[in-house]
Amino acid sequence: MMLGIYSQSGVRIETKFILAVLLIVIVYFVLPAPSIAQSVQIAPDKRARLETAIARFMAANSTPGVSVAVVENGVEDWAAGFGTADLENLVPATSHTLYRLGSISKSITATAALLLWQRGTLDLDSPLQKYCPAFPQKDAPITTRELLGHLGGIRHYKEGSPDDLESGNTRHFLNSIQAGIDFFKNDPLVAKPGTEFHYSTQGFTLAGCAIEGASGENYVDYVRKNVLTPAGMTHTVADDRFAIVPFRTRFYSKDKSGAITNADFLDSSYKIPGGGWLSSADDMAQFEVAMLNDRIVTRPTRDLMWTPLKPTDGKEDHYALGWSTGKDLGVLDVGHAGGQQGTSTDFMIVPERRAGVVVLINLDGGNAEELAAELMKIVLAAAPSSAKPSSAK
Repeated sequence: MMLGIYSQSGVRIETKFILAVLLIVIVYFVLPAPSIAQSVQIAPDKRARLETAIARFMAANSTPGVSVAVVENGVEDWAAGFGTADLENLVPATSHTLYRLGSISKSITATAALLLWQRGTLDLDSPLQKYCPAFPQKDAPITTRELLGHLGGIRHYKEGSPDDLESGNTRHFLNSIQAGIDFFKNDPLVAKPGTEFHYSTQGFTLAGCAIEGASGENYVDYVRKNVLTPAGMTHTVADDRFAIVPFRTRFYSKDKSGAITNADFLDSSYKIPGGGWLSSADDMAQFEVAMLNDRIVTRPTRDLMWTPLKPTDGKEDHYALGWSTGKDLGVLDVGHAGGQQGTSTDFMIVPERRAGVVVLINLDGGNAEELAAELMKIVLAAAPSSAKPSSAK
């Protein structure tokens, strides 16, 4: 069945043009663009298996564009783009293409917060208002540690209200932290802090507020200087719809018939700490490398950040401080997935094997987690058995 691609006015594009677009897209499904490879360090047979898996995934999911990166032995081995970053202008995806990170932003925010903790500037267990007086007192004190672990009792998005469409916000805010807090500051807690896991992007806005209070700097500025720059993430920026951002992808969705359309509009300026950064496969690979080589935080701090919390309700919790953890591959992995209008993302690190993968897709509901897990299996299958172990638990 032929995919229908629609113009902004909703009119079906002429068949000949569709065929031309599809021909180009199919080429990119199979082969990365010529100038995309970050390096040639990866073994040729492994690269072939990775590219085959990516091509199969894209064909099965009608994916417009994907950028991936692989880290082995604590260094970035390979990064490439497949498919198309901009269907209307036929721009290929590359390893430098910038995607909305979605909730991967939480891992960046958590790293910034733990760095402040490491420096003795932010007490993770002090009441939030010590650093964020803009948030009113609630029935019980909330700590930054609880916020980073989704145990703060802060609600997630409010859905369905015509005057408060938080997950699809279209307003632009210059004071992003205060604007985000204003969405939920007067609402009751959904649970007593520390007792239950309730995933909350809004809670990470409060973590961003704590970072500002503890550092005395604007959240974005602090993160850029203390996390992004040391990691070599030179192209990662806050998602600003008014800014001219080189290499930013277009954002896509699918309608009920499976046709690729432009994604619903989103202005994420109100939730940068929890879901508002743009980054590339190259930059996210550098983030993984920095974490594996202790270039941002020390090993003990990293281990704390990657240790799941324990809600008092006794339920099993695999979420640590801004990072998810798992053992589906038979060994500890850490990372995060993300999804919002026009994006599906995932990055994984296996500390014991000093390996990582990054998958960024310009399609909401794009199943980046599925592809990342498949690629990590390929990476681990041939990883040297003598790889340096990690002390992470």
